Amino acid sequence: MASSPRVLVVGGGLAGLVAARHLAAGGVDVTLLERREIVGGRVRTAERDGYRFDRGFQVLFTAYPAVRSELDLEALDLRRFAPGATIAGPNGRSTLADPLREPATVPATLSNPHVSVGDALRIARLWWGLRRTDPNALLADGEDTSIESYLRERGFSDRFVEEFLAPFYGGITLDRSLSTSSRVFEYTFRTLAAGDIAVPAAGMGAIPAQLADRVRELGGTIETETAVESVSSGADGRVAVDTANGATEVDAVVVATDPPTARELTGVDAVPTEARACVTQYYALPADIDLETGRRLLLNATDEGPNHVVPHSAVAPAYAPDDRTLVSATYLGDRAESDAELADETRSTLASWYPNRRFDGLEPIRTERIEFAQFAQPPGFRERLPGARDPTGPIYLAGDYTRWSSIQGAMESGRQAAKAVIDDLSR
Repeated sequence: MASSPRVLVVGGGLAGLVAARHLAAGGVDVTLLERREIVGGRVRTAERDGYRFDRGFQVLFTAYPAVRSELDLEALDLRRFAPGATIAGPNGRSTLADPLREPATVPATLSNPHVSVGDALRIARLWWGLRRTDPNALLADGEDTSIESYLRERGFSDRFVEEFLAPFYGGITLDRSLSTSSRVFEYTFRTLAAGDIAVPAAGMGAIPAQLADRVRELGGTIETETAVESVSSGADGRVAVDTANGATEVDAVVVATDPPTARELTGVDAVPTEARACVTQYYALPADIDLETGRRLLLNATDEGPNHVVPHSAVAPAYAPDDRTLVSATYLGDRAESDAELADETRSTLASWYPNRRFDGLEPIRTERIEFAQFAQPPGFRERLPGARDPTGPIYLAGDYTRWSSIQGAMESGRQAAKAVIDDLSR
């Protein structure tokens, strides 16, 4: 490029931040516009009274390729969940762990009533087989079916599927019915085999904050509280952008907003807008109350109550004041219950899991109702997703909805959109 072209990135989520970073690194005069006060999109952390609240239950899979290439994981000061989960139901709690990483858990895992010896062998075979597979091939190749069909075809027992895999993947895909694409299952299962589940000590908001610092270090500009109202390509090959603060023309625009806004701004009907919703409610407990999960997720073996409970401060102590424990419960879908009714349901559920313990002191302190947490990903969904160059003119798409619904998909899409812009502007 003979001179630095001007490019706007609309949206300051992970996809937009990664796109802006790579555009700045490529010598582009890039400005990112974010309508909120802070960047991060769906990945944000609020702080209040010594607590840290992520926007719903969110974690970082450390083995995602884009995570390893885009982030300085050491600087994030990660706090890792223990592998596996605690499975809870009316008949008590049991531990399902990774005996290779935690040999001391072998007796508890082998005696787990939710896992037969056959299921354990099938999981081990799948674990090792997928770990050696190219992750990109998992999304692109082979037959695509539902997760449930995939598991049934491999002989997993009904109990293991319904009481462990349904809530575990309900937490990942927000789809306890396991109707999501088996390609998503294979990719995420392979990622879990190769790495950890973690959160930054300062909360998930530390991830977009780090990416924003990278953009600025490379010479990019970030403007918050700037809503974009329209983008349109002209006959002169430039793009007109209308914002609440005025209008401008640039050489290219990357639209990296949420899916409904991206469809509205670009007119690309292939942007998926069928949403999966969830509600995450945070609670404070006295510091001496321990859910005894060993830094593991607490999965609900039944379909009544929350899908899972997270011991946040047991994993990352800085999420709560020293004299309090922070936990959360996540409910799948839109929930009509009031915050108080959800808190009562969580108390009742925990009391059934811990019959010798009282949860009268469970205090709801924040509720996140997320109407568009993910887009639906049924079998074959990837063939229907838009590409970075689908909009008309020098307008590009960046968002997990061009790849798949995940942090990996968002970051990868930002890099690919930036590459498309630079390649096209260099011609």
